[in-house]
Amino acid sequence: MKQAKGLKKIVWVGFVGSVTAMMLQASAYKIPEQSTRSMALSAAYIAGADSADASYFNPANMSWMNDYAQMEAGLTYIHLPSVAYRGSVAGVPADDDSKTEDFLLPYVHYVSPKVDQWRFGFSLVEPGGLSKRWDGVIQRAMAEEFTLKVIELNPTVSYVITPTLSIGGGLRFIYSDGKVKAYREGAYAENMTGDTVETGYNVALSYKPTLKTTLSVTYRSKIDLNLEGSSTGFIALGSNPLPYYDTPGGVSVPLPATLALAVAHNFGKTRLEVVYERTYWSAYKKLDFHFDNPIVDGLFGNPTDKSWSDTNTFRIGLTHQFNEKWTVMAGYAYDETPIPEKTVGFELPDSDAHIFSLGAIMQVDKRLEVGYSLLYDYKTDRTLQTPPNENGIDGTFSKGGAILTNISIGYRF
Repeated sequence: MKQAKGLKKIVWVGFVGSVTAMMLQASAYKIPEQSTRSMALSAAYIAGADSADASYFNPANMSWMNDYAQMEAGLTYIHLPSVAYRGSVAGVPADDDSKTEDFLLPYVHYVSPKVDQWRFGFSLVEPGGLSKRWDGVIQRAMAEEFTLKVIELNPTVSYVITPTLSIGGGLRFIYSDGKVKAYREGAYAENMTGDTVETGYNVALSYKPTLKTTLSVTYRSKIDLNLEGSSTGFIALGSNPLPYYDTPGGVSVPLPATLALAVAHNFGKTRLEVVYERTYWSAYKKLDFHFDNPIVDGLFGNPTDKSWSDTNTFRIGLTHQFNEKWTVMAGYAYDETPIPEKTVGFELPDSDAHIFSLGAIMQVDKRLEVGYSLLYDYKTDRTLQTPPNENGIDGTFSKGGAILTNISIGYRF
């Protein structure tokens, strides 16, 4: 019975990595930077959103853009350095380094010309698409691999109430799929896959108390991700071993609501923007799997406590227009982790982050622009002890983080 409980926790930990990384919107492996400007400004780009990407970051601002169609297409390259762990698990030495990961994520933003007081847009982005792999024996038992993809289609609309007040909003169509593997020689092997399509909404409001200042509020709704898929593997532990199983299964987890408050002010040719974000991770209280096979469900189908916390993110960005051809940008953000010490595991060794970024836009002519940006996400070291950690981790996670680069083309027509 004790072995069954230990096996249950290990597989839970592994699949949690796939699911939570897929849905994270606060710290962890968040990718809010879905355009050249947003990446260059460390996502301090809400009240000041003034290009095609306003359709995603603040649709209310579409009302005040120049009266022509705009489009931006870009490609983001993500490099995840290896995470170093030095310490033990349940008293067993477990030093290891995760594998490095590299990804290319495309995106498209579009804003239509004005139609009376209305304006329309859409964004196709990949706000998640990551992987984490370990080679160590203990790490593989918990999280040999998780890989995921998240694609979001966000059609939006804005409406001018007065010359200084605009509202906007849209629907969020999210497709996500993920895979997780865990393996312990002679004990078990687990290979789980799942996907889902879900919907939500986002709303925005912008107000200009002066010509130089914009105040904005944006909100993205909570979405329950109901992933359904299959689980295959073997179980050699417990009173009901299975030499091989293949069973449908699934899990439901919340994609939490996010509120952002932003202010942007123009000082001549320089714009300063400050953003505060609150992500309501306290909605993630428990994780509850279900499997059609009663033996598998009996081992792995009981709910486990998560008790994640609401998080704060603070962002600041500077945009300076040198001349008609060149615009340069820089940003900084401090991003809290939602994961309490007791539930941190190898699938998602998360910690608070300091984010630094810069970028530039070159106006080729009146219609065409090209952009480039670079972002460095520095994760602070995180030392854990057992207790309170429930996964037996006594050690320190270091390095990790992320490096992102972006290139884009913008066109007005």
